[in-house]
Order: sequence, then structure tokens, then C-alpha cells
Amino acid sequence: MLRCTSGRTGALALIVSMALPLSALSQASAPPKPGRFDFGKMWTFEYPPAEYFSATYGFQATPGWFERARLAALRIPGCSASFVSPQGLVVTNHHCARGAVSAASREGESLLDDGFYARTLEEERPLAGVWADQLLATVDVTGEIDAALAAAPPEERARARERAQADIQRRLTAQHVGVEGVRVQFVPLYNGGRTSAYVFRRFTDIRLVAAAELALGFFGGDPDNFTYPRYALDFAFYRVYVDGKPFQTPHWFDWGEGVKEGEPVFVIGNPGPTNRLQTVAQLEYQRDVLVPVRKAFFETRLAALREAYAADPVRGERVGLRNQAFSLSNSLKAYAGRLTALRDPEILGLKRAAEEELVSKLSGDAELGARFGGVIPKLADLQAERRKVAAESGAFYSLGSPASESRMLVRALQALALLRAAEPGAPVVHPDTLAARRAALAALEDHPGDLEEELLRLRLADLATYLGPDDALVQAALEGRSPEGAASSLLQRSAFSTQARTREALARGVLDERDPAVVLADLVLPRLRALEEAEGRLAAPERELAADLGRARFEVYGTDVAPDATSSPRITDGVVVPYEYNGTLAPTHTTFYGIYDRHFGHLGNPDWALPARWVPAPAGLDLSTPLNFIATADTYGGNSGSPAVTRDLALVGLNFDRNIEGLTRDFIYLPARGRNIMVDVRAIKEALEEVYGADRIVEEIAAAKAARR
Repeated sequence: MLRCTSGRTGALALIVSMALPLSALSQASAPPKPGRFDFGKMWTFEYPPAEYFSATYGFQATPGWFERARLAALRIPGCSASFVSPQGLVVTNHHCARGAVSAASREGESLLDDGFYARTLEEERPLAGVWADQLLATVDVTGEIDAALAAAPPEERARARERAQADIQRRLTAQHVGVEGVRVQFVPLYNGGRTSAYVFRRFTDIRLVAAAELALGFFGGDPDNFTYPRYALDFAFYRVYVDGKPFQTPHWFDWGEGVKEGEPVFVIGNPGPTNRLQTVAQLEYQRDVLVPVRKAFFETRLAALREAYAADPVRGERVGLRNQAFSLSNSLKAYAGRLTALRDPEILGLKRAAEEELVSKLSGDAELGARFGGVIPKLADLQAERRKVAAESGAFYSLGSPASESRMLVRALQALALLRAAEPGAPVVHPDTLAARRAALAALEDHPGDLEEELLRLRLADLATYLGPDDALVQAALEGRSPEGAASSLLQRSAFSTQARTREALARGVLDERDPAVVLADLVLPRLRALEEAEGRLAAPERELAADLGRARFEVYGTDVAPDATSSPRITDGVVVPYEYNGTLAPTHTTFYGIYDRHFGHLGNPDWALPARWVPAPAGLDLSTPLNFIATADTYGGNSGSPAVTRDLALVGLNFDRNIEGLTRDFIYLPARGRNIMVDVRAIKEALEEVYGADRIVEEIAAAKAARR
């Protein structure tokens, strides 16, 4: 398949390659035998793998054990965390707390760069917008929901679901009278084939206790992201308060003494959505259309942002270009890993073998075959329909996102909405809404330097690449010019090319529909809406079929197959073992020696620069202390900050990343390749004692451990 990295790839060749099925691209070979855990180990607490844990790891995984694990773990915005003392002390990753640390900085402070430690309870800083969810109970409500739907006519099923969920919510909430912050979340599992009700207690008074410096929490920067060996001290501490006082909890993890190679760990967290239960046809569509389009988008926009930052680092820092570039780089690496996985004949072979096994089991049962036999072919038909709008999917991907889009085009789309609202016969829009739209239009700042022109060129190049030179929209947008020439011309002629010119037009009360940027927006918008409508028509039946497929899998395999991740609490198991890469063996643990090796080996490079308090190494710091370690636990995005615990539920690590081989986990779990990467709690304790002088935290976690005894 052609790789679109510059926006100039030939449209015909690209679209032809999008349309090719897997059979035309992959090598013919006998399918491998699917493994027991190919669909992963993201176990739910309502279906705990008690027998498997007990038999595999030699301990009694009782209901009480799972309850302790569940109640000591937390879900925080975008990440995971855990209690580590009965006084509500919480530990998570530094990168999960990064925004909160910045927001907690006062005038003249830069806590993100300098780190933070509250020496007393009074110094712990309130954090606006930060919350923590504790999972109090899980209930499988599939039967209740399905019965309500079955009793309703098709046109009433949405309301029937809402009524059933409302009844369940009232019932479950009533079971927790006296507990503040109780909320019920309905979690679809197995693509919606099962439904569980999760009862959470949400804590909203969260305060910052301590955080490492950004240079330590993000040591290695973007170059080390998704790599191993690693040397990052990615930790921060919060505290949960209730009624203005530290929350007194009977559920916490004792601070552990680390783990050795060959020992098991259990990671509790909230992994984000995965695609492991998708059919081969769905994966082929991702491989041929969705993932290459997004990878190409992130490549081109990342290059533009990096060039703009290099041209003016001071302004680039002020407007957040470095953070935007890291976000795009993170997405690019993730999509590159997904594409590698989807183009791997072994992985697609395993997925095909598992699908054929399921089809065989369904066909061998008359009732199941009648209910679910047509699901996989129908999903394949839908992917064929999706391919018909593949060109538009590429041309308009992420159109209108201010961070990675021409600001002129974003303003033109906003101005077009205002113009349409003023037309005779248009739906009435409240004056306050119109005022807010005008304010948003005036507030959109300019991109720095030449970034605006480059992003506009890239969008025009995308239109030409994916839609082809003969497309009417492309011809009207380019006006016979190259994307470069058309971008330059539009910026010279449009009143929306800069914030100043836009504000001037608004002040004069002149929004001209003949403005060339508005004309372009008026050409783009109908095509974009047509694409959204086409994809919307396919989305509903695909969801229904996916739910049927989930039901089929559950009927055949039960809870032996874990459901896809859903950003909801899961527990996964793994073992601390090395792995082969680049002709060598990755060690299970790294140490503080490594951060100094990289610091002095890359002098002047900010990605490996240590803060002043770390150089030279403090006299008491034991450089042989384990810093990061790896295991085969099945983690994913959202597992950042997840506690890694032993069989005795002692905390030994904080999950913070995966290696590059682990990026295949969007589609399949292969423990021979992937590793999750964790901060060793021994490194956190060593740093608290010898570098930060955080005796209060060290004493609190020691007292918590003693209290358990």
C-alpha cells in the first residue's frame, strides 16, 4: 500500500490499495492455532477468574481477595490510581497528574518543572476538576435489560432501555443509602452483548500531596515513549478528602518490597477501548482505510508542528506547540503500531483462525447457528459499504480541529454557520447563542509563523490526494493551482486569514459569503455532512451486529474470553519476564544508574536532562535501586497509574507505558512480544527519602503497612 506522508500521493493508487481485500495482499499460509488468551486478560470483577488465578499462581483467589483489590483501586480522569494508606493517600503516575500540577501552581511557581511536596496536611493543594471513582459493586443486568427490550415494540425499545436502566439505578442507589457521591454507570461488555451496572462512589475533593519534577516523570521524553529499557520516575501523590478531612478508608494497598524475575503481578485499572472482538473484515477495513489515513494525518501534521516550533521555540512554547506535538507523536506511534499489527500475517492469521473456530462452533449448534450464523457475513457487507466512502474518509479526517487545522478554514466554517443562521427561513437561534458563536470566532488565535499556511496546504493536498484531481470540490478549491499556490492565494484574499482581520470584519458587521475561505467552507461542508450521514447509516446496524457477535461469543465461550476494554475497572495478570529485542535480551528491571548514564551521555538534550537537585547524585541515593520493570500483564491506554500488586495485594509498581511491541494489544494479546512498563515502588520510596525529603509520606505508608499487621 502506498504511504501518504506528504499529501502528494497519487489518488488513484491510494484508493485502489484501500479497496484491496486481505486475500490480495497477504501471503497464503496455513492459519496458526489461536491461543487461549488471544482476546486478552482484561478480566472484569463481575466475572472474576478465580479458578484460573488460583491454579496458575498458587494462592486462593477468593471473593474477598477480589473485593480488596477492587476497593483499593480508583479511576481518575483518563487514568487509574490506588489508595496506599487508611488516611486517603493516593498514588498515580506523574503524567496523569500533569495538568493538575500545572493548575495548582501559584504566581511565581512552576510546580510542573520544580516538583511539589506538601510538608503538612495544610499545605496539600485543592485540585479543581479532579475526581476519583471507587467501584463499590458490579451487577450483571443483561437479563433485566434484554427482557425490557423484548417486551417493547421496535420503535419503543430505546425508551424501554431507559426505563429499565432508571429502575436499576434507583434500586442500586438505594442499596448505598448514606454514602455520598454514589452513581451508577451502565457498561456494555462483549460489544454490548452483555450489560453490567457499576456502582461507583465519586470523590471530588482531591488534593495534591507530592509530584516529581516533569524532567523525572517524563524522563526520556518523546524518544523514549513506548520503548524499553526505561528510566522514568513517573509518580505523584493525591489525597482524598471528605467533609474537609482526609478520607478514612479500610481499603488500601500496603507498600511492597518489589518483585523479582519470574514472579506474578496483578494490575488493576481502567484500560481504554480495544478492538479485539472485531471480525477479520472489520480489521481489514482498519488496516486498509482507517489506520493508514490517520497515520498519514499524524505524520504530516506532526512534521508541520515540529517545524513551526523549531523556527520560534519561544512562541511555540507559549502557544503549547511542544505539548501538541507530543500528543500527535503519541498518536502517530500508536497508529504505526496498530498498522504494523494489522499487516502482520501471523496476527491476521490468528484472528482468522479464531473467527473460523467460532463459525464452526456456531454452525455445529442448530439454535446458535440460526440466531447468529449470519452476523459475520453481514458485518463483512458493511465493511464493503464503508470502503465506498474511503476517499472522503481520508479527505475530511479531523477537519475543523483547531490544533491541527488551518485557523482560516476553522474561522470560515464558523462564519458560514453565522451566515446560515441569518438567512430568511433559517431556524431561530437564541441571541445569546449567536453572541457566543461570534465571540468564539473572534477569540481563535493565529497559528505561529508559517504553520497556518502549511496546515492549509496539507488540507488542500489531502483533498487532492484522496478525492483526485477531477473531483469538482478539488478543482474549485485549487482554482488551477497547486496546494501550495492555492493556500497562499486564499490567505492573501480572505478576511479570515488572521485574527486581526477577522475581528475587523466582525466589528464592521461584515461577514461576506463571497469571501474565498467561506466559499471553500461552503463547498466542503455538504461533502462532510454527506460523509457523516453515510457513516451514521452504517454505524447503527454495525453496533447491533457487533452486539449479536458479542452474544454469540459469550454463548460459546462464556467468561473464558475476556471482553474488550471499555475504560471501566479490570484486573489483569502477568509475570515479570524479559523479552528478546534487537538481538539482545531486555532486562526485567532498570536502576537509577540508568538515568545518570543517559543524563551524562546526552548532555544538552532536554529529554534526558536531570533537575539540579539530582546532579550530582545525592549522597544517600542508592543507584542500584530498581527504577522501572516489565511484565506480561495485559494493559492498555487508561491503565496509566494502575497499581501492580502481588498475590498478597502489596503494591510493587505503577503501570505507566507499554513497549512498542505491546501496541498490537489493540487487536490481540501476545505475551511473547508485549510488555507493560511500571515504576518500581522501591524507586519512589528511595527518591522520597533521599532526594525530596518527603518523610511525612514515607512514614504514612510505613504506618499503613504496620497497621495491617
